[in-house]
Formats: sequence, C-alpha cells, structure tokens
Amino acid sequence: MIRVRFFAAAEEAAGAAEELRDEATLDALRAALVEDHPGLAGVLPRCALLVDGSRHDADTPLAPDATIDVLPPFAGG
Repeated sequence: MIRVRFFAAAEEAAGAAEELRDEATLDALRAALVEDHPGLAGVLPRCALLVDGSRHDADTPLAPDATIDVLPPFAGG
C-alpha cells in the first residue's frame, strides 16, 4: 500500500497525519484524496508532492510501496 503523509495545513484538511492508499498514479491519488477529504481541495493544488523524496508535479506511476509526502507551502525564516 502507498503511504501518504500529510504535513501542516494538509494534515489539518485531511484530518490525519497519514493514511494508506492504493491508487496507481499520482493524478489518481490527487483526485481520490480530494474526493475522500473535501477540505484538501483548497490546499492540495498549492502543495508539493514528494514521491519517495523527489518532487513530482506531473502524473507519474506509483509503486505499491511508495511514500508520498504532501507538503503545503511553508513560511518562515
């Protein structure tokens, strides 16, 4: 199963720090996350999605054991 970890505002919108998923592609994962967690609709488009530590903006296949980090923009200095 794919492990999805949510951080900051994404965690708040999802209502959990992480969950297990089974979508086959990054685009399918994005759509399913918004469907299951409507609060992510306003947050997810601004988030960086890291697939096993590398940023991916385009659709990409997901390995069954992938870890996806959902990182909203961070402010600070």
